[in-house]
Amino acid sequence: MNILTKWLRAYAPGIPVDDHQLAQDLTLRGIAVEGVHSLGPGNGHLFEMDITTNRVDAMNHYGIAREAATIYDLPLTALDTTLPAATPIATPFPVRIEAPALCGRFTARVLRGVTIAPSTGLVAEFFTVLNQKQISNAVDASNFVLLGMGHPTHAFDLDRIEGGIVVRLAHKGERLKLLDGSERILEGDDLVVADERKALALAGVMGGYDSMITPGTKNILVEAAWFDPATVRRSARRHGLHTDASHRFERGADFNAAPVANALVSRLILESGGADAKGVVEGELIDIVIPEIAARTAARPAISLSVKEVQRHLGTTLALEGITREIVAQYLTSLGCILTPQPHSQSQSEDLFAATLPSWRLDLEREIDLIEEVARVYGYNKFANTLPAPGIVIAQPTAAIEAAVRDRLLALGFSEAISSTFCSQSDSDLFDTHSTPGEGATETPVAMENPLSDEATLLRPSLVPGMVTMLANNLNRDVREVRLFERGTVFTAIADDAGFPSTVLERPSLTLGLTGSTTPGALYSAADAPFYELKGAIESLLSLTDDPGLSFISDAPKWLEPGRSATACIGGKPIARFGELAAGEQAARKLRQPVFLAEIDLAPLYCLPLRKVTARELSRFQAVERDFSVLFPDSVRWAEVASAIRALAIPELKRFAPIEVFRDPKGKSVPEGSHALLLRCVFQSSDRTLREDEITAWSSSVAAALTGLGGAIRDGHEPRKTP
Repeated sequence: MNILTKWLRAYAPGIPVDDHQLAQDLTLRGIAVEGVHSLGPGNGHLFEMDITTNRVDAMNHYGIAREAATIYDLPLTALDTTLPAATPIATPFPVRIEAPALCGRFTARVLRGVTIAPSTGLVAEFFTVLNQKQISNAVDASNFVLLGMGHPTHAFDLDRIEGGIVVRLAHKGERLKLLDGSERILEGDDLVVADERKALALAGVMGGYDSMITPGTKNILVEAAWFDPATVRRSARRHGLHTDASHRFERGADFNAAPVANALVSRLILESGGADAKGVVEGELIDIVIPEIAARTAARPAISLSVKEVQRHLGTTLALEGITREIVAQYLTSLGCILTPQPHSQSQSEDLFAATLPSWRLDLEREIDLIEEVARVYGYNKFANTLPAPGIVIAQPTAAIEAAVRDRLLALGFSEAISSTFCSQSDSDLFDTHSTPGEGATETPVAMENPLSDEATLLRPSLVPGMVTMLANNLNRDVREVRLFERGTVFTAIADDAGFPSTVLERPSLTLGLTGSTTPGALYSAADAPFYELKGAIESLLSLTDDPGLSFISDAPKWLEPGRSATACIGGKPIARFGELAAGEQAARKLRQPVFLAEIDLAPLYCLPLRKVTARELSRFQAVERDFSVLFPDSVRWAEVASAIRALAIPELKRFAPIEVFRDPKGKSVPEGSHALLLRCVFQSSDRTLREDEITAWSSSVAAALTGLGGAIRDGHEPRKTP
């Protein structure tokens, strides 16, 4: 947004620095000035500002003037809301709120006998410099107040209002012609400002065409209100509208600003009609307040603030006096907080305050937020560069295994990625594989009150949707070989008896994604290689811990392709699901080639102790290989074979591995329902050369273990000797 320093200095007179230094001081305190442009002698400069979404209070000249006044310890000029004495009226103009949860406050003031004319004075001067379109004094007054103090308002032609004002939800299919000339078909959850017969404005977004101010307007209703941020955001997105008003309301407008803004607009309209203008205020301000909304916005409970906590968190400053009680009180009071000293006991020093929060700072919620405000205004550059005292920074219990997991995945060729924390309802339904945590309780998705997008309204219950999106983005940009991993938190909620979320569960999770060519192995084809690469990555991660008792089963969730997916288990409980994305999902997401995914539950993995790495001296004596060709029923798994060989406890058996698995579709060389396994064992001693009789005895033990599992040494395939 653009800010005029001349306008800024009118609200905070006496700023002791030039505009360039002012820009630097504001930027150092989080109110970023990205550009400073001279407007010529006497006109000051134009600041190009980048205001973060949580600081809606600073999206105007008065809010930034408040920041400058706080920095330089200056008084802030009060806004002049005085109006001519109102003409008494027996019956106030009727205003009714039928959607109190969505409209917490509505103010209205009737002006009669106004003169509609071009804007003059400061309005015309500042708008010309800002390249702001000038329409008429009434409309420009509303825009001037928005840029000046930040609260949206609207002026209706009073003579076009039938009956009174009604703030209600729209009727589904109701039509509304807006100020831009477009006609919108409204939905049942759109909030509108209406009269007794028709909608007059899309609340918080844009006014209506039928009640707009024209050169012939004589009587005006000035409106300033507070509308629910989520409702305004939803309507603005649905109808493709992003206005200055919706930009503010979506981020949380100041509940107490409505009557102030109403008075400022009314004052400007009455003063701008020219010398012959005879506009009058009819009746007192109509101000309807919903107490429940006021309680959670403008009337939030005070926060307890300890000066000692401020000093403890912020530490040493470059100035000798440091952060004192007086500095804390000065900064927070200037920002709008009301500090009330709290009673103290003998064990407490006189440094406790109850801080009543300003209505325009909804981002302040906790004591630490106030501490951050003190640090921000004081200046981060004024704190000493000191290291934390020993013992203050303590690593999390899972820090070591988290680092080991990350290092292992990077070593395996995966790149770390970060995706959105939000997902759609359809993705949640498909990828949420968490089971019910207990009898009588169910897990449900966690919906957000104020979603940023209608397509992503839930906190993710799985990392897989984000991984699929990232793989798709790479493929759409002609990146054919991708290896990614993401570590993050997934969310579900325990529902109460009524079915509403009561407790949010957070779980650490890991997802792997790969697509593209993979080198085939002796046991699998190139098409199957990505599956086994994922399987190997999971085995490699679990090998970081002491033997977890890893096994695999063929069960897999519905988002994985049957027959090309599996589940890894520890102690019989699932820990990872992996395989090829289901063909239907690949087609629906228009993926150009198969993608393979794994989702790993990190919580049980983090409970396992890390395996201690030990280094052993390499043997100087020759290793001896023996190969075994064994016929097994398909029911015999490799885990059983490996367990049987390990049970032999032969110290000289250094390693063993499958070299080939063979099946004969015709059932000739290998019967149907069976497979031939070529197993290689490597024997080696660290202190001597092995004798032939020892190797023969060990080979016989291995063969006996294999036959004990139901295997048969194939004829003509006795253990092969390798010198």
